[in-house]
Parts: sequence; C-alpha cells; structure tokens
Amino acid sequence: MPPVVEVGWQSWEFDPWALALILIPGVIYVGGWRQVHRQMPHRFGAARLAAFLAGLAALVIAIASPLDACADLLLTAHMLQHLLLLLIVPLLRGLPRRVVKHGLGPFLAWPALWRCGRRLTHPLTAWLAFVVTSTAWHVPALYELALRSPGWHEVEHLCFVSTALLFWWPVIQPWPSRPQGPRWVLLPYLFLADVQNTILAAFLTFCERVLYPTYASAPRLTSMTALDDQAAAGAIMWVLGSVAFLIPAACVTIQVLQGPRVAVRPVSGGPGTSTSA
Repeated sequence: MPPVVEVGWQSWEFDPWALALILIPGVIYVGGWRQVHRQMPHRFGAARLAAFLAGLAALVIAIASPLDACADLLLTAHMLQHLLLLLIVPLLRGLPRRVVKHGLGPFLAWPALWRCGRRLTHPLTAWLAFVVTSTAWHVPALYELALRSPGWHEVEHLCFVSTALLFWWPVIQPWPSRPQGPRWVLLPYLFLADVQNTILAAFLTFCERVLYPTYASAPRLTSMTALDDQAAAGAIMWVLGSVAFLIPAACVTIQVLQGPRVAVRPVSGGPGTSTSA
C-alpha cells in the first residue's frame, strides 16, 4: 500500500469532545429548523438545513480526517484544512422554551450585546479580522508555532473559524439580521479579500525557498519535494480561494443590477392608473 494511502487510512481521529461540540449544535439546529420550517417554509427550506449540515460535515473533515494528520507533513494538506475552516463551515428554536425565555432571552436582548454584535459584523471590522488572521497565521514564525504546539494549532483553527463567520455574515446576511450599508459595498469587500488571497497564494507558489522549516525536514509521503509541495499549496489556495470569493461576488452583482422589485397593482381611479404597493 502506498505510504500516503496507508497514512490516510489510519489517520482518522475522532476526539469525543470535539465531535460533541460539533454534533450538539447540529442536533439543536435540526430541532429548531423543524419548528421554523413549519411556520416559514419559504424562508427555512430543506436547502438551508442541508447547507448547515454540510458545513458541520466540512468541519469534521477539517479536524478529524487525514487532512489534520498530514498537516505536519504536507503543506498542501494543511492548506486544504485551512480553506475548509475559512471558506466552507436557528439554534435558539431548538432549545427548550424555558431556557430561551428565562435564561438566554434577557442576555440576548441586552442592548450592549446587540451593539457589540453590530460592530463585529460591520463589513469593515469583519474584513479586517478575516484578512489579518489569514495573513498572520501564514507568517513563518506563527505557522511553525502552530505546527509545534497542539494547543496553538487549536487556537489557529479557532481564529480561522471565528473570523470566517464574521467575514461571511454580511454576505449571507442571515435572517433576521439587517444589512449595514448598501448591497454594492460587498463587491469591493469580496474583491479586496480575493486580492489579499491572491497575493499570499502567489507568494507561496513562486517563492524559491521553503518558507516553513518543518516541511523541509518532514518525511516525504509523495514524490514532491518540499518546494513543490509549497507551490502546490499556493496554487490550491489561489484557485479555490478565488472561486469562493468570486462566485458570491457574481451573485451580489446580479442582485445589485436587478435592484429592488416594486409591486404594481391597478387602482379603481381609472384604466391604466397604477401605484406602488
């Protein structure tokens, strides 16, 4: 059996605590989705449930699959893991009503919490947090720290997931949150994020030296050299990252060009007379 296949087959690791932190929100979400689906089936359809569960599945793949085990040996595996955490991943309705009403309700209605949430999900804040995080953790000193220390590796992943949630919040605009600015602002928002991703990916792809010493001394699972592995990781980051940014940008462009739809209905005042609803 080829070494890379053998490592992959034996490298699935299921940490009970990590899986619990993923599965429990999934169970709660499914319960909440069932309730709101009955009330608002047009807004909470099966596609929304499938998207959430697919995000949880991507998170499991990122932290429990051979990608995590190979991250110390192949930069390409580590890059795929990072992209899953950054680009691919109605809870309260699934909790008991007493817990929501008497426990979480007063806390979630706290004005200071709402103001803080609005600031964190503001496009400028979300963009800066996402870009700074994704850039900083690719600096060799921090990257090597995460490779050497399991604790710091978990901190790195937590940073990726949390800032990715902030970044994609203004784009997805989950109900019932309100947009903070016109929709067209998301075009430079996504484009500039893609520019940052492209610059970082191009640097990895075309750099003529191995940036991370760990990979230079790691056993080779494939015929690629450490420098080839680095170039391949940069190419993966370049292509998949651009796809993840540009497809939403295209969707936003269509929405902006369509503009708000205005309903028109006839009025009894005379034939051909109409007014906006």
